[in-house]
Amino acid sequence: MARSFAVISLLSLAVLVAACGGAPAPGAGRVVAFPSIDGNRVLEHTKTLASDEFEGRKPGSPGEDLTVAYIIDQFKKAGLKPGHPDGTFVQKVPMVGIVTDQKAVLSFRRGGKAQTLAWRDDFVAWTKRVVDTVSVEKSDVVFVGYGVQAPEFDWDDYKGIDVKGKTMVVLVGDPPVPDQSDATKLDERVFGGRAMTYYGRWTYKYEMGQKLGAAAVLIVHEAGPAGYPFAVVQGKTAEQFGLVAPDRNMSRAAVEGWITLDQAKRLFALAGQDFEKAKAAAATRAFKPMPLGATASVTLRNAIRTVDSRNVVGTIEGSDPVLRNEYVIYTSHWDHFGIGVPVNGDKVYHGAVDNATGIGGMIELGRAFAAMKVAPKRSVLMLAVTAEEQGLLGSGYYATNPLYPLRKTIGVVNMDALNVLGKTNDVTITGLGNSDLDDLAKQVAAEQGRVIRSDPDPEKGGFYRSDHFPFAQQGVPALASGGGIDYVGKPAGWGKARSDEYTANDYHKPSDKVKPDWEMSGAVQDLQYYWMVGYRLAQSDTFPQWKAGTEFKAKREAMMK
Repeated sequence: MARSFAVISLLSLAVLVAACGGAPAPGAGRVVAFPSIDGNRVLEHTKTLASDEFEGRKPGSPGEDLTVAYIIDQFKKAGLKPGHPDGTFVQKVPMVGIVTDQKAVLSFRRGGKAQTLAWRDDFVAWTKRVVDTVSVEKSDVVFVGYGVQAPEFDWDDYKGIDVKGKTMVVLVGDPPVPDQSDATKLDERVFGGRAMTYYGRWTYKYEMGQKLGAAAVLIVHEAGPAGYPFAVVQGKTAEQFGLVAPDRNMSRAAVEGWITLDQAKRLFALAGQDFEKAKAAAATRAFKPMPLGATASVTLRNAIRTVDSRNVVGTIEGSDPVLRNEYVIYTSHWDHFGIGVPVNGDKVYHGAVDNATGIGGMIELGRAFAAMKVAPKRSVLMLAVTAEEQGLLGSGYYATNPLYPLRKTIGVVNMDALNVLGKTNDVTITGLGNSDLDDLAKQVAAEQGRVIRSDPDPEKGGFYRSDHFPFAQQGVPALASGGGIDYVGKPAGWGKARSDEYTANDYHKPSDKVKPDWEMSGAVQDLQYYWMVGYRLAQSDTFPQWKAGTEFKAKREAMMK
């Protein structure tokens, strides 16, 4: 049975911005200061990792070799020890890379009328099956609304229909169920209101296609509920990576992909249906799947290669003879999209904010831990993971093939894209209220003079989109937080506007580079916060718990018996 987690207030004891090496040794009744973090070091790491030389850090490329070698070298210089039990810094992650021939055409046909969709402009598709060619020929097309089966909400978008061998057309996001007492709001009792649940994630839609034996699953792209423009989806026309199941992924739908909103509306018109009316109906429990009387056909030809990508693992061994066998894990992904379709003449997808900053920050957090005169009681693992951009593959592989038992893993603190715009008065937590880690985060933020905010864009499903999530799926408490939107010295709304600007103009584009106006004090502020959360977890002898009602609680409890 897991020990319960109790957060002890240290507000009156905390000292900000003191050198870690000069901090008091941890022990009963004593507390260390927030460490000194060098923002210039973080910036220099970021510049290196996001440089043209590193070619966008794509898994399975020369950019991966450079990146992995750089992280290992910097971990060593920071004082970290090899994190793999075999005495190395590397956990191999076997993956398959698939490149689809970009001449593919998707066609819908109804009677004598046809609709042809152009690759990349109108649709993006791929297969996870490890085969040279997949085809969907004259597959019946069925609109399944949001594609959700959620018995806890008495919700079933399939209502007994057999979609085996058919093409599912599905909406992204959760069903937006109106509040019966106020039609301008969403019912927070169903699918979290504005906040996306896992039912809204594109990964869930494809998982349902696999579960029900669909031939193809096509998601209708809408920038609002997806959380990004179609240009981000177009990035998936490059090589796609996946982990390989024993059946070589043959149980997956043959074709997975996205179609634009305009093409979805054309499809419904071809079928004699009104898209907007069908979408409105899909937001109700009464919705029934709609056969569109059309067929879909597409052939994808693939070039396949196998790749041993790498997670990089460094450790600070705990000082307590017993508790050193328990672990606090920091996660941050090193990968980006490599060299791709040029935008404004630039073909290197640099990934500076996302997520060279996170890796730079991880190196400096490791340095701060290694500089302590006495290490925390528990061990701290720095896990720089591969292929986050390919669907959380590196973290997913570790979570199902852990180097250290998950029941001995106390919690996970994830860092994905540091704040490079200056200090904030707040800290954002996605999935706020999920676990005791949030309570600890609130305490640490308060000691910095900051308040905790929930995700300002909960409809984007941030909790399900980064490397803490595979751990949560396995039951390990995980914290997804950082940054904020209330910037010191800036007017209200400035931070949200800058965040929206980044999403529209730089996210997953070559223009995500180090910019002249970066101000690293915000990154330092967040790294001190991350460090202290991890330190307190590592120094404690208790276990954080999931809150009642969270979908991960039962798995953790079963693990800890």
